[in-house]
Amino acid sequence: MTQFGFTALCEQTPPKQLVSDLVGAEAAGFDFSVISDHYFPWLEEQGHAAYAWSVLGAAAHATERLPLMTFVTCPTFRYHPAVVAQKAATVGVLSDGRFTLGLGSGENLNEHIIGRGWPTARVRHKMLREAIEIIRALFSGDYVDYEGEFFDVDSARIYDRPDTPVPIAVAASGAESGAIAADLGDALIATEPKAEIVRAFEYDGGTPKPKYGQIPVYYDTDARRAEEHAGRLWRFGVAGWKVMSELPAPVNFAAHSSFVRPGDVAKSVPCGPELEVYLDAVRKYVEAGFTHIALCQIGADRQADFLDWARRELLPALRSL
Repeated sequence: MTQFGFTALCEQTPPKQLVSDLVGAEAAGFDFSVISDHYFPWLEEQGHAAYAWSVLGAAAHATERLPLMTFVTCPTFRYHPAVVAQKAATVGVLSDGRFTLGLGSGENLNEHIIGRGWPTARVRHKMLREAIEIIRALFSGDYVDYEGEFFDVDSARIYDRPDTPVPIAVAASGAESGAIAADLGDALIATEPKAEIVRAFEYDGGTPKPKYGQIPVYYDTDARRAEEHAGRLWRFGVAGWKVMSELPAPVNFAAHSSFVRPGDVAKSVPCGPELEVYLDAVRKYVEAGFTHIALCQIGADRQADFLDWARRELLPALRSL
């Protein structure tokens, strides 16, 4: 049965509210949750970018059953993979095994801050593969030495680990990243309902693994207002991944999306109060083979209304699909 998740979007929400929203998502009946890991918001209007790992520690304590997940962490620039392994294991302990580590090759927006430049996608994918190998080795609890093309590890060991190693989900958008997910991932992450990505992930015909998708939404009782606000806050997303991974700052996303109209955003973002619009968007992911679908309500001031509506109407309707 498909599971439905709640997205805690660090780029739009104050850190204390992120925790209270996750508590609310658990109470509303969501099956899991994901959290973005950003240094910058996409647009200045979003206005926030809290440190996701501090929020995860608080959320692990504040919730009881809700699975937690990064969506996604880049383990190759801001963070060394050995440090990612340590903090992921710690969240796994704090959450009593409710944490999944979502990894991806990152965006220039968040990773340029350390001054190492931004290499080509092919180089970033090689770096991601090395990073996952290091993290998996450290999850074993053994001492790890590693000499790679991009990363070295000198006699590292993680002492505090959950009883079961933290699962690793890998983000994929094409053939190269899909191959990394298939080779090294316990689960797949994708933000488009592409059946070919799912098929590539499960090319070996082994035991089916979770496939995570995400859909941005804007619930409001006024459909026109929802479309206008979604157009203002989510206009950056129209560009697509090849642009979103490359632009370096919110001002660049603002410039690139300056001619995007609310109707352009509404083509891919369900807006308003009508359930069928949301069900249609979810069906595309279900038909493509995704097992877990996270909903991302746009706007920090809309979370409480969205959670109440999800509890009363949206989640029951989704589960009847």
